[in-house]
Amino acid sequence: MTPRPSLSALSGPLAASLVADAAQLRLGIDHVAGATIVDGGIAHPGGLEAGRRIAELCMGGLGRVTLQADSRPDRWPFQVTVHSMDPVLACLGSQYAGWSLSHKDEAGSFFALGSGPGRALARKETLFDDLGYADSGDHAVFVLESGAVPPAALVERIAADCRVAVERLTLVLTPTASLAGTVQIVARVLEVAMHKVHALGFPLDHVIDGVGVAPLPPPGKGFVEAMGRTNDAILFGGTVQLFVTGSDDAAAGLAQRLPSMDSRDYGRPFAEVFAAVNKDFYAIDPMLFAPARAVVTALDSGRSFHGGRLASDMLDRSFGAGGAGTAG
Repeated sequence: MTPRPSLSALSGPLAASLVADAAQLRLGIDHVAGATIVDGGIAHPGGLEAGRRIAELCMGGLGRVTLQADSRPDRWPFQVTVHSMDPVLACLGSQYAGWSLSHKDEAGSFFALGSGPGRALARKETLFDDLGYADSGDHAVFVLESGAVPPAALVERIAADCRVAVERLTLVLTPTASLAGTVQIVARVLEVAMHKVHALGFPLDHVIDGVGVAPLPPPGKGFVEAMGRTNDAILFGGTVQLFVTGSDDAAAGLAQRLPSMDSRDYGRPFAEVFAAVNKDFYAIDPMLFAPARAVVTALDSGRSFHGGRLASDMLDRSFGAGGAGTAG
């Protein structure tokens, strides 16, 4: 079998480069308990390029993210494109926000979901048993979709769980409503697809390669609107193509079930769905979290199967489109 790479080894140089280029990327660098904290939108503005590089870091060095023009939409002409040479490890083993990080004391409380290659060092999720993957290394990197800096006690615990010195821990913070946060969340279009592939029970070792694309939305003016827009970019505007081994029937079935429209909660902007369940994220049908459209190519036969559709009208509703010359 092909040896699996170390996410820690691949991501270390990317994290060091991000810190070295902080000034030109408009990122802030600070330290908590000795760990490096990268501010991607709290007290420092960050930007689209910062978000692009953070997204690649979040994929553990096994993905490429680009910003490019898309001639199809009238109102949203730019898109985030993601490719991974190892979508199972890059997306599920690294990019997926699977580790719940929380701390509460007399000073207050902190909560965030941890993404990034450091998850494979801590292995706090049963998902890693399914992946059959464990990493080792002396540097841990996480990306947190957070508008607050984690407290020192939590930072020290993360380092301990990863079995690295706290000075070898890097935490990148990207608030949802920031430009960097917008890019790095939309860059999860392939990861969202891979998570649903896993939830549907499709064999992960049959997924050989993958690419995804989704429109770049304007940042929302607050957390709920920003979360809604970044989710809707994927749910209504995202397309993923997966290259798989196995039978045509299995590939066709995956293409049919993978898109977001297969969910009972499909049909309204995400912010409306979120409000309808009293902002209980876990009350939303998990099958909703998927790209709008899927293409599954069966490598054994060379045939491709299609499912789902794009919904530009829903993007306009979500992104706040105005008429010509008006705010949008």
